[in-house]
Amino acid sequence: MATSAKIIEITDQNFDQTVLKSTTPVLVDFWATWCGPCKAMSPNVDVIAGEYDGKLKVGKLNTDDNPNTAMKYKITAIPMLMLFHGGSVVKQEAGFKTVDQLKKFIAPVLG
Repeated sequence: MATSAKIIEITDQNFDQTVLKSTTPVLVDFWATWCGPCKAMSPNVDVIAGEYDGKLKVGKLNTDDNPNTAMKYKITAIPMLMLFHGGSVVKQEAGFKTVDQLKKFIAPVLG
């Protein structure tokens, strides 16, 4: 579902390297193919990936295909956004977000 070249596909296998060990803040969109709000929010996440390229990594993790990471972070509702910085979750919110809401969500790590 990663529709932009700027969006990283995050998996159980690459999560630690891509997210936890990143020197750049990472926005992770936890989603699934059957989730309507996830699909609706995808273009908004693409906009953020493009606008903040180089300052913020943006990735999507399919919770059906990567259950270990979804369980580890207790993902019980999707879409779930998690903002990671320095290997830790800085902020998380469930539900559809507009581009403006996404910008406010990532503001704490980007100033």
